[in-house]
Amino acid sequence: MRAIVTVIGKDRVGIIASVCSLLSENGANILDISQTVLREYLTMVMLVDISACTAPFSELSKSLKERGEEQLLSIRIQREDIFEAMHRI
Repeated sequence: MRAIVTVIGKDRVGIIASVCSLLSENGANILDISQTVLREYLTMVMLVDISACTAPFSELSKSLKERGEEQLLSIRIQREDIFEAMHRI
């Protein structure tokens, strides 16, 4: 199963490393990353494979949200099928 992770917040050193470390610790594999820095704000979208994830999806989602709150970021994860359904024209 694949999922979309979004990260939004003020840019600073270590954001990508922090998010990637958390995903790696839970067995998620990063398939693709797109990031943009607009002035001082980072926006990042990641496509991740969570089929080998060691944590339930709800726990991974909670961990990402908490990591974001610690770092004053918005970090969210959505299953790819739900993400696609929400953005279908």
